[in-house]
Amino acid sequence: MVPSSAESRRRFESLDRTALEAYQLSRLNEMLAAVLPTNRFYAEKLAHFPKRLESLEQLAELPMTSKEELLSVDVKQPLPRNLTYPLERYVRFHQTSGTRGRPLAVYDTASDWQWWVDCWQYVLDAAAITSADRVLLAFSFGPFIGFWSAHEAIVARGGMVIPGGGMDTRARLNLISRSAATAIFCTPTYAMHMVEVAETHNVNLANFGVRTIVVAGEPGGSVPATRQRIEAAWNARVIDHSGATEVGPWGYADSQQRGLHVLESEFIAEFLSVETGQRIEPGISSLVSGEGPLAHLVLTSLGRFGLPVIRYRTCDLARPQWLSTGGLSTGGGSIGTNQFVLLVGGVLGRADDMMIVRGVNIFPGSIEQILRSFPEVLEFRITVRKQGEMDELVVEVEDRLQSPERIAHELQLQLGLKVEVRLAAAMSLPRYDGKGKRFVDLRGAQ
Repeated sequence: MVPSSAESRRRFESLDRTALEAYQLSRLNEMLAAVLPTNRFYAEKLAHFPKRLESLEQLAELPMTSKEELLSVDVKQPLPRNLTYPLERYVRFHQTSGTRGRPLAVYDTASDWQWWVDCWQYVLDAAAITSADRVLLAFSFGPFIGFWSAHEAIVARGGMVIPGGGMDTRARLNLISRSAATAIFCTPTYAMHMVEVAETHNVNLANFGVRTIVVAGEPGGSVPATRQRIEAAWNARVIDHSGATEVGPWGYADSQQRGLHVLESEFIAEFLSVETGQRIEPGISSLVSGEGPLAHLVLTSLGRFGLPVIRYRTCDLARPQWLSTGGLSTGGGSIGTNQFVLLVGGVLGRADDMMIVRGVNIFPGSIEQILRSFPEVLEFRITVRKQGEMDELVVEVEDRLQSPERIAHELQLQLGLKVEVRLAAAMSLPRYDGKGKRFVDLRGAQ
């Protein structure tokens, strides 16, 4: 059960590591006991493993779960394979965005959906959203799960929800102004697009009175240059959030903007070394550095019995650290002794997006950080294709200064690579209302 008040949530997060892991183990065993008798997918998958774990170390012995496993074999009736109950028990239907293949349908029971809403309360705490706030949700309100659970979490908190679906950007900006919205929930891409449209029409967003922008769906909220550009244009604080349709709302930015805090009371996080594939056990540190082993993020949800995921491969890559006393605080203030996991720099990218260019590992987010440091760059696109055994990289930019040489120089300076930078005509590159698609991967097309 997720704590119902901000004070109790802060106390809960201050558990020491031993107490936290004991609680995780208890929740995990509770879920297994509830799920295995009727969930055919996991009953078969875990048939040869203990039905009750004696320690969290045993979790590593269980098989992992991938998105491909969960996709229905029946395209006409796309029921996810990991349903626990008869379909009549489910009250919510959503699906993944489908940007990386066939969308995965997901179903939630009433209690599962309440768990989503309760998990979002941690994000709202970090963003200091109160009942006095007026929150505009700038997403399509279609079947993609988007900010649906945030919508109901804000309502549960007593705040005003302003739906921004079915509008173009100018209409949304007008609605933000007319409604005197104090907070906006959107993707980083769309926050930047609203800035561009406002500049085109001589609208000063800094005068709107928006104080908080909660972003999700892309790594941009944890990319310092992107976050700073959004904050400067809106005169507002940006809070990053991370979740997955298959898993739940699992992370949010700490108040010092060092990365993503994993909500470990509701999710068990594991990390597998990119180099060796072995589990990484981060050391506990009172200081956060930008270095550390690169790892695959694996998550187990503890409160979603109707559609459980156990040891789910998220395909996200991160550098995890545990923090000791004073290592983390939220929008609600200091939470004292804390040994939750922080992903330094947030989600760095997806495993299938990582490029190896002349022997150097690069993520699109690393390039975005450099490009966003140029205020004259309006939009960009990164294309990668195979050149022999190596990846070949081309960056297109809409640049007000029409000077790609300075951008190429900075990319070479910071990445240690010579990158081809091409000029794109103004307004020729796509703009997005949701997740940006600035990374074009042609490596599998050859």
